[in-house]
Amino acid sequence: MAEVERKAKRQDKNEMIERLKQDFTETEKVILRRRSVRLFKSEQVPEFMVKRILEAGRFAPSGGNCQPWKFIVVRDQQIIGEMTATVIETAKKARDFLDWRRPGLEGMRSIAELFIRLRKNELNPVPFGALSMIADKKLGLWHGAQTVIIIFKDTRGVGNPDLDCGIAGQNMALAAHSMGLGTCWVGFAKLCFDFPQKWGHYFEITYPFKFISSLAVGWPVGDPDGMIARQTHAVDWYENGTKNVIY
Repeated sequence: MAEVERKAKRQDKNEMIERLKQDFTETEKVILRRRSVRLFKSEQVPEFMVKRILEAGRFAPSGGNCQPWKFIVVRDQQIIGEMTATVIETAKKARDFLDWRRPGLEGMRSIAELFIRLRKNELNPVPFGALSMIADKKLGLWHGAQTVIIIFKDTRGVGNPDLDCGIAGQNMALAAHSMGLGTCWVGFAKLCFDFPQKWGHYFEITYPFKFISSLAVGWPVGDPDGMIARQTHAVDWYENGTKNVIY
């Protein structure tokens, strides 16, 4: 009887492998088709769906299973609008201070370049360009999403709480897309918490929690999902005493 069961398991495994050769799994399809959405409908997301998305985040792996995160859900459009206004105002101040190329600010070049070197990730040309667009109201913050999930890290977290929060956020983004919703990571929301104190006080964010990022969640306009070409990075592959480079 035991031998029959072992043969059946081997057969099931072989059949599964053959199926995998032919097509992606449903999980892979969600991962490969997910796109960042920057245009949402004005229709609110049902509450039960948001709670399921939060559960997907809660079940993310974390160092020592300490779950070093705090999620805040904002579905009040007035609050979202006021937070957006705060980000626009702060972006203007940051842009005016850092963009020494603007007429009359040439003397600020050395100070601005020092600051940019100190914050090289946040002030990379890509986010800096977006900062200017937000300041000029040419780029939305949460793009009209009716639900926003803000992610905070517990700075006491084991190992790497930033990474753990990223995994939790990815779980939520993938869960949302599996339900037909759209999402977009929005890091510029940090301008609500790093400089003005209003929103930290409003949401009662105190030590040990610190802003990590936010997710815009909503019904996308059109059908933006789909597999697209992406840059391929070389991978060093070590096996049987040799190294190969695969793409």
